[in-house]
Amino acid sequence: MRQFFKWIGLLSVALLAFNGHAQSTSAYRFAGVEVPAPLPAQNVQDVYWGKTVDDPYRFLEQVKDPAVVSWMRGQADASDAILKRLPGRQSIFNTLKEKDSVGGTVISGIQRTAGNRWFYLKRQQGQSQATLVLRDGVSGEEKLLVDPELLTKEKGKPHAIQSFHPSPDGKLMAYGMHASGSEIGNMYVIDVATGQAVIPPIDRIRFAGVSWRENSSGLFFSRLRPGYENMKSTERFADTGRYYLDLKQPNPDHLIFNASMYPQLKLPSFATGGISELPGSDLAAMVIYFGVDRRLAMYVAKMDDVLAGKAQWREVFKQSDDVREVDAGHGFVYLRSALNAPRFKVLRLKVPELNLSQAEILLPESEGVLRSISISKDALFVTRREGVNTSLLKITAGGNVGANGSAPVQKVSLPLEGNVAVIANPEHSELVVAISSWTQALRRYVVSANSAQFVRLNLAPPVEPVQKVEIVSREVMVPSHDGVRVPVSIIMRADAVLNGQNPTILYGYGAYGTTEEPGRSAGVITWVERGGIYAFAHVRGGGSLGSQWHEAGHKTTKYNTWKDGIAAAEWLISNGYTRASKLGIYGGSAGGIFVGRAITERPDLFAVAVPSVPVLDMVRSEQRANGVANIPEYGTVKVEAEFHALLRNSSYHSVKDSVRYPATMLMHGVNDSRVDVWQSLKFASRLADAQKGAQPVLLRLDYEAGHGAGSGSEQAMQRTADLQAFMLWQMGEAEFQPVVR
Repeated sequence: MRQFFKWIGLLSVALLAFNGHAQSTSAYRFAGVEVPAPLPAQNVQDVYWGKTVDDPYRFLEQVKDPAVVSWMRGQADASDAILKRLPGRQSIFNTLKEKDSVGGTVISGIQRTAGNRWFYLKRQQGQSQATLVLRDGVSGEEKLLVDPELLTKEKGKPHAIQSFHPSPDGKLMAYGMHASGSEIGNMYVIDVATGQAVIPPIDRIRFAGVSWRENSSGLFFSRLRPGYENMKSTERFADTGRYYLDLKQPNPDHLIFNASMYPQLKLPSFATGGISELPGSDLAAMVIYFGVDRRLAMYVAKMDDVLAGKAQWREVFKQSDDVREVDAGHGFVYLRSALNAPRFKVLRLKVPELNLSQAEILLPESEGVLRSISISKDALFVTRREGVNTSLLKITAGGNVGANGSAPVQKVSLPLEGNVAVIANPEHSELVVAISSWTQALRRYVVSANSAQFVRLNLAPPVEPVQKVEIVSREVMVPSHDGVRVPVSIIMRADAVLNGQNPTILYGYGAYGTTEEPGRSAGVITWVERGGIYAFAHVRGGGSLGSQWHEAGHKTTKYNTWKDGIAAAEWLISNGYTRASKLGIYGGSAGGIFVGRAITERPDLFAVAVPSVPVLDMVRSEQRANGVANIPEYGTVKVEAEFHALLRNSSYHSVKDSVRYPATMLMHGVNDSRVDVWQSLKFASRLADAQKGAQPVLLRLDYEAGHGAGSGSEQAMQRTADLQAFMLWQMGEAEFQPVVR
């Protein structure tokens, strides 16, 4: 019992000098605009494992408190006024608009069904949100299915399609519609031929994860519990259920699985089950996701028993077997596994036996990092990252494993180098291959599995983006604090002079094993064309170099993430790319740790910082709605070593009084359900109070946005223009210095 009380915090002492929240009586002035000072601190002290932890702005977690609401509005208005006073800001926005207007139609999310039906999202020039469209055949006439702008006009709030899932026969469409950037919205099912709703909208949808029955008679989807919005934050997303909708007898409340429903599986409350039909069998396959942990588990049971809520689940593999990806077809289940293979291997299990102990190794671990598996009618395709480029490998369906313990593998010859993504369907022999790079626009090809002939896929008229100057990219290996070499991708003008004068943005993320794959960005190109340099640091915690790279930057090793960022900043300065007064640091979400701890550890290295929708208070992180699901990545205060790591990695708790920190602008969508806005409110207050107006600390709050998904093109361009203008102002660029009257 003593251990329990050691972490929970016997001392929770609120040092209150007054009742309620007094309004700030002073303000700081930047660019001729008054920015409200932080509300008066009300320190709370918690004790974890014998360590007293101060939390002076705990009250800002109450984001609906009238005083907090008023202060937030004051901060948002002041930030908006300052950004509008930066003379060059409009020029950046105009450039982004110009690139959008000449960049042609944007196509994304391509899916192909039976009958050669092509579904995709399409955003034309001038449109804020993408529409959902259909083509019967690549050359067929386009048909509009869903236009979110109609709901935007009707409801007076911006709406966006965040996911869509056509039925296998291509006759029905399920899609998620979300308002004001929220990740929680409604799911609709429509008849593709008529556009009419098949059922009323289904609410409480967050990451629906739709999977259809093979005969298109019904679908599985995930849904939050009834009354979730009234539960305490740490329980809000617990016990997310898997439901089944039989379109012959529609009942959206037909719950078939959640963690509490099958206690014998001993699953944590934040675990979710992605149930789908296992092709070629009478089995339902259930893949378990453990919050943000990339390691999966899988069970199977008779489909009829699953639908009846009395499944006898049989374990196929458990979390410790370290499977990261699952796909099924050709009478097999394919696995991408990191078990004793940090750069991954590909396994194959025969259906219906599904015996992991008899798994065949189709593709063993090699020097490259295996990124994905995709199944076509005739083959399994694997992408493998090899340095800055990606190769495409083909394994013929049903092929035998040879004496060497692996299957014959063919390396597909690609039309150009770059990052490769594959869209395949077990019903079709052809696949879609998308290739991009830091400097080259995305190109898509239809590829025959048999001939490997690449034919350009143009679902919209092809437009090559206009580029004013030659832009190049290079990848360097930077030694970090412990000698480990970290990849850094650098994008710059070909004529750039390395004289230490270049405005430079250092970007990093470093979490969940996620990799920043090369792709051309209008924002990056705009920055570079102006003479800036953009550097992507592929720091530990990400997945650039495999699963061990991720493990070297999570939980108790998380400090490597931001130390790698510091090393990248030092390298850029020492090698003449920039200098501290011209260096900005940027990252979003988990990348907030990368930004916040870099500037609190080494404020001398940076002129300016922009954390976006950031995680900054690590000690209280698991108290947010999405926090429990993130324990596998960051750790918990309930474990002593992990608590000390959380405190070490907490930017909020690393701020020291009377230190001059870089100018900082925090960008956050108020409707963010993934990283609560109070993360930014608390850090901004602590940072501003520590410096007493020595440097700008701005809160750019968007009341029609969340974590990022669903933001319109106009919103995105405004956000990018604000980010770059703020950085260039603080880097001393003449065009961006405000005229104060």
